[in-house]
Amino acid sequence: MRCIRLWTDAEGISRFEEGRIALKDGGTVNFLSDKFSTKSISFAETKAGESLQWHNAPAKQFVITLRGTLDFWNKVDEHVVITPGDILLAEDVTGPGHSWKLIGDDPWRRAYVILETDGDLAFIKN
Repeated sequence: MRCIRLWTDAEGISRFEEGRIALKDGGTVNFLSDKFSTKSISFAETKAGESLQWHNAPAKQFVITLRGTLDFWNKVDEHVVITPGDILLAEDVTGPGHSWKLIGDDPWRRAYVILETDGDLAFIKN
């Protein structure tokens, strides 16, 4: 599963790195991740064509895109495209943050999974 980690570096800039969530053999036909400690889950939808200017993640969270394609940017003009099925691990709770814009005609449907801050998230950088 593709996972994009978004965090704040030592200079205060939000950064992206591509990786995946570690999966282990779960028997028969499954590969499973570890279980993560969570605080809550919620769902949101944003209509096509929308964008959100500079902001931080309100909490350490997984943002799981169910529908829609987005272009995420940081303050040093780096960007990453998020597509359905991608997991964004948003950890940039400080600094100038990131912005995003929806690409195409689909709305952005997503699940926000707020994480406990001290858990291991099994992110593996590519």
